[in-house]
Amino acid sequence: MSRPTQSAPTDTVAQMLPQSMAVLTRPSPSTFELYEKRGGMTQAAIYVVLAALVSGVIAGIFAPFHDLNLFSQFFSRLIAIPVQFAIFVAAVYLIGKNLFKGTGTFSEVAYTFALFFVPLSIVGTLIGIIPILGWIAGILISIAMVFFGFLAVQSSMNLRDQTQAAITLVLSGLAYWVVGAIVIGILL
Repeated sequence: MSRPTQSAPTDTVAQMLPQSMAVLTRPSPSTFELYEKRGGMTQAAIYVVLAALVSGVIAGIFAPFHDLNLFSQFFSRLIAIPVQFAIFVAAVYLIGKNLFKGTGTFSEVAYTFALFFVPLSIVGTLIGIIPILGWIAGILISIAMVFFGFLAVQSSMNLRDQTQAAITLVLSGLAYWVVGAIVIGILL
């Protein structure tokens, strides 16, 4: 008996932009479900690296206005954003799969999270250049990331129990802070 072949993810960054708008404007696990299999690790990585480039350029341009080094702002974002994204997505996948027997794949988690992470991180960088408003926006963007992350965990890991999804997200956040601090400390 032959197994049915699973089609490879084919979406491009241009196709991911409207998908991002869809998950941001119609937030629900079912909206994320529409797109989770349309891309994979490659698409998520490219999308996140593009966000890092955009954020790095924005931060670099405005660095002199905040008495910061242009190159350090650019390169720190270029390195930190993809690394932090990878750490968090890996934590979500490993915790969801091992603790709650989630059935999603690593590619589904990465692609799903990239759909909201990229636009929110770029908006956060744009607003973050404005003194005082930047830290308020940072808090609001963080709250939005948690909200969309909660929905994405339910969808990408197929955890319909909201408590399991919330615990996965909280434990992933803790793992992200610990592992992220170590890795970013080593890289930067």
